[in-house]
Amino acid sequence: MELLSFGDRGWGDELARATAMTVAVASCAFLLGLVFGALGSFAKLSRNRLVAAIADAYTTVIRGIPELLVIYLLFFGGSGALMFFARMFGHTGYVEINAFATGVCAIAIVNGAYSLEVIRGAVLAVPRGQIEAAKAFGMSPVTLFRRVLAPQVLRFALPGLGNVWQLALKETALISVTGLVEIMRQATVGAGSTKQPFTFYAVAAILYLLLTTISGHGFARAERWANRGVRSA
Repeated sequence: MELLSFGDRGWGDELARATAMTVAVASCAFLLGLVFGALGSFAKLSRNRLVAAIADAYTTVIRGIPELLVIYLLFFGGSGALMFFARMFGHTGYVEINAFATGVCAIAIVNGAYSLEVIRGAVLAVPRGQIEAAKAFGMSPVTLFRRVLAPQVLRFALPGLGNVWQLALKETALISVTGLVEIMRQATVGAGSTKQPFTFYAVAAILYLLLTTISGHGFARAERWANRGVRSA
């Protein structure tokens, strides 16, 4: 256990910091993905065919290619694009995108595609009669959204969004290829330094399971809160 202890002789400090980095990346990516998903869902439900087609293309492409490829495209492609623009202003050096920003954006783009479909399904699940009744009472669009649509969409979307969050947590392991020190990267470094790969990868598995278990309980409580007052079938 000394290998995993805190202090100069153990790797506990490094693993704790890596866990915090994993949660930070997943949280930022999940929230940004929610923004992408919300905007994309309303775009896909739009009566404008061009806007709906763009949103549909986004989900089709992103859900059809590996997440790792999205990370590579952003990390290397983004650096190439920045270098192109930098040369236009006389800069000849190498420009590298921040690994944290790359990880957040890549996972957010992927999560956004899944969140889009979750939110779109939740919007379609809201009974039309409730919306028509709200309009009949003379509710403004803002009041209708705040008091009728948003609470119902949240209730229907929470189970799916819980799954999207779990995916975000696990997808953080992929951004280790950018050099960002999260759980998987730290486990790899520790395994290589100590020649104890099973120990470090087993600890990494336990940390991921711990995070997903806590998250699962959190979303379960959120679902119970969102469904308060709703008569069960």
